[in-house]
Amino acid sequence: MVVISCALAGSALAACSATTSATTSPAAWPPDTPAGAQAYWLLTAAAHPPISAAELRAHFDASFLARFSPDQINQALRELGGVAAVWVRVSRRRRLIATVVAEGPGPDMLMTLEVDAQGLISGLDFESAGPVLPPAPTTWPGVDAAIRSAAPQVRMLVAEVTGGSCRPVHGIDPGTAAPLGSAFKLYVLAALATAIAAGKVSWTQPLTVTAQLKSLLSDGLQNEPDGTQVSVQDAAAKMISISDNTAADMLINLVGRPAVEAALTTGGMADPSLNQPFLTTRELFILRLHQWPTLARRYTAASQAGRRALLANVIDRAPLPAETAWPTPRDINSIEYLASASDICHVYASLAALARRPGLSPVADVLQINDGGLGLDPAQWPTTWFKGGSEPGVLTLTYMATTRAGHSYVVAVLAENPSAPIDEATAEPTLLSAIKGAFALAARG
Repeated sequence: MVVISCALAGSALAACSATTSATTSPAAWPPDTPAGAQAYWLLTAAAHPPISAAELRAHFDASFLARFSPDQINQALRELGGVAAVWVRVSRRRRLIATVVAEGPGPDMLMTLEVDAQGLISGLDFESAGPVLPPAPTTWPGVDAAIRSAAPQVRMLVAEVTGGSCRPVHGIDPGTAAPLGSAFKLYVLAALATAIAAGKVSWTQPLTVTAQLKSLLSDGLQNEPDGTQVSVQDAAAKMISISDNTAADMLINLVGRPAVEAALTTGGMADPSLNQPFLTTRELFILRLHQWPTLARRYTAASQAGRRALLANVIDRAPLPAETAWPTPRDINSIEYLASASDICHVYASLAALARRPGLSPVADVLQINDGGLGLDPAQWPTTWFKGGSEPGVLTLTYMATTRAGHSYVVAVLAENPSAPIDEATAEPTLLSAIKGAFALAARG
């Protein structure tokens, strides 16, 4: 990662929303690591910009400084302002992820910092916080009412994850499949982890950005020049934390479509056939935008074998559409990734089991980079995993959070309106507050 996506690169809000609560970290600050030392220097220096070009050269590597000038870096630090507290979320020798709580009225920021082998900053990303949430409901009827207010059709499961299985606590139609949006990327991550466990792939293996693998609607690798290389772990982090569609397609290409389809079964999906053949995001965009609706109708009318033939012979040969979006819901129950809230719980349980295996701890790292705006109290909930998804007519928010006592719970909400876009500005804060309430109620037993 070599970007300051919100502060310097002007990235889209959809890729930069990571709401976090203003809570001082119970973890040591700064961590005694190369990344921790640079983060401490950066946030200290940010209080007194500008930083001289010579000092920046002493702390940032040459590749970073080739992309961002001293003026750009100093402007970003001015916008960050003073720092009141830091909540460390992920701490590794060369990577640190922390919530930076601003002094005064400024928003909290999610900071991801990476250093190279020499300990110089090689990647820096600040993501802005989102809106203040309404008070969380304190009863299950209150949770249900908030969830149902988001869309005409909603599904929800609240479950405890124990022994690799899901014990339901509360739900609304949790067994019915619904459109997921980008939450499908949980299955891509599971397929990747399985391939790494089998020795077929490594986290440090380089991947190359190519025109054939570029997709739409993400402020990530899609915008990098062809030939740019990133590690598998960096691609996974982008796929989950900023929902980078190009990163997802690069990983699907790496492990292969059959491996992702196998992950649907091993991840506990009740009806994997709903997602076979498993589409790349590029294929989905072509079906939604290229020769609409003629090509889409050909695809939905075809058998599974016919669909695979269309992908190979027509869709994968089509150019990436110039359009990037559609105004109203399009085929969200047919040309879409589909799963139930119960399915989502099972894939989180599967990912948790994978993350405990030797060499697979990055699974946990990438899932906790962005808490999706939930802002659970880290003193009570030290770990929060998140993946969501949205498009016209679809809003999905899924979490697995673990208490300090080691009890893990999943809350998955799938909201759907087949005929009109969901007003996310209203629905998302309402759902987030309901989900916070659901976690609190579940943990009380």
